[in-house]
Amino acid sequence: MGSKIDVDKKEGSKTKIDTLGMIGCGSMGGGMALLFAEHGLTVSLSDPAEEAMDGLIKEAKEKGFGDRLKKFKDQAEMAKSLNKPRVVAFSLPHGTVGDTVLEGLLPVLEKGDIILDAANEWYENTERRQGKCVTRGIKYIGMGVSGGYQAARNGPSMCPGGDEATLSEVLPLLEQVAAKDKQGRPAVAACGFGGSGHYVKMIHNGIEHGMMSAIAESFNIMRDGLSMKDDEIADVFEKWNKEGELQGTFLIDISTDICRKTFPQSDAHVVDTILDKVVQDMTGEEGTGVWSNMEAVRLHIAAPTLSTAHYLRIASAFRGQREKVHKTFSVPVQKLSILDDQKPAFIEKLRIAVYTACLASFIQGVNVIDAANKENKWNIDYAAVWQIWRAGCIIQADYISDNILGPVFKNAEKLPDLNMLTESDKALNDLANGYPKLKEVLAGAMKADLIVPALSATAEWIKIVSGTNLPTGFYEAQLDYFGKHMYDSKGDDVPGPTEGKHHFEWKPASKK
Repeated sequence: MGSKIDVDKKEGSKTKIDTLGMIGCGSMGGGMALLFAEHGLTVSLSDPAEEAMDGLIKEAKEKGFGDRLKKFKDQAEMAKSLNKPRVVAFSLPHGTVGDTVLEGLLPVLEKGDIILDAANEWYENTERRQGKCVTRGIKYIGMGVSGGYQAARNGPSMCPGGDEATLSEVLPLLEQVAAKDKQGRPAVAACGFGGSGHYVKMIHNGIEHGMMSAIAESFNIMRDGLSMKDDEIADVFEKWNKEGELQGTFLIDISTDICRKTFPQSDAHVVDTILDKVVQDMTGEEGTGVWSNMEAVRLHIAAPTLSTAHYLRIASAFRGQREKVHKTFSVPVQKLSILDDQKPAFIEKLRIAVYTACLASFIQGVNVIDAANKENKWNIDYAAVWQIWRAGCIIQADYISDNILGPVFKNAEKLPDLNMLTESDKALNDLANGYPKLKEVLAGAMKADLIVPALSATAEWIKIVSGTNLPTGFYEAQLDYFGKHMYDSKGDDVPGPTEGKHHFEWKPASKK
């Protein structure tokens, strides 16, 4: 640490990145500012909240590198403080804030300067800004950052997208500060062209929401259905994270910690005091979950585990509305009909049920990414995405990474289609083996009126994607009856989603 970072350019010369501007010094931007400074860069800070910058400088002084952080009230002055070519990072709310900041920076930036947009941004905004910058010779990288504020401070997973030359300039810097996997390899790589970096991170968050919902549902099953104490549930999560299909899963790991944490002044568990609402989608703090589901629908990808998990978040946000309904009627949760000696076997089935939902979340999310990649011609490097997801990110899942994603992603260039349902026999086998256990868990949960939306959606999805006698045959008849939408007959060869060839005159349109 403490040395300047040499970046090899393709033409053979070297750029020394020894200064960096950080616009936005909240939990993520502030953590990354400290991380870059700790690795030897002089970081120029810009944030409307001066106390946020003062807090970072104070922390840096306490850690022995306070001289590497400087604060600026004016973004133009901040940009002028940087060595050329300037590297400016954004950690801003999505949307118009980034546009406003960019407009203020463009007059003071020069050809060859680099912007690292490290926000959770809508990919079309990213590509629009890239287009605006390229005409001035300014380079714009859209970079998803994962791992939460702790990882931002200690080493996050990063997913940069943009033109190849610019990515090669910034990667040595990013590789030095990124999280490292068990083999010491950095969790960062060139994702692809255009807005691919922000897009992949967006779907990463959609996958994350599906996994989080399944795990949260399992917590409620154990606490409310099996009357288990928080510390007992922590022991279960700890075991799940150490071995089997959920081994090395970040969200399972933090669930262990969540179940054990008590307030310093008492023995009360923190988790038991938290109200049952998620509001980030409603308040505008988080757009990626909304966008992930919009994209799944737009691209015609069935992703019910992700979308149902999102609907749970939305419904939960309206706590006041739920309280009013509760006064009129409610569906009380009951205990599961599980004897003490049956509990270990049921918990094992629950483990497989959670894994199956997590696997479904990955499959559905990756299929959305693949469809968008084909549409936008981003040339996504799936081996790079695999490496990005191997450490430091919220969806880190070692078993899934090693046994399912790795074999497919590392050979993606050889595959005509990256659809995980057709290209991974291991994924299909695990879904097939997981379904019976998932069904048993759901049977008990439904009887006890436990809330299990993501687990239920996963079971329905498995039945649908593996079924050849769906209710949509009757659905097609209805559509043909009133809309003359045409249908295919049993025995017709229809490998893809094509319009039907037949119409039956169910009821003549002429008047009697």
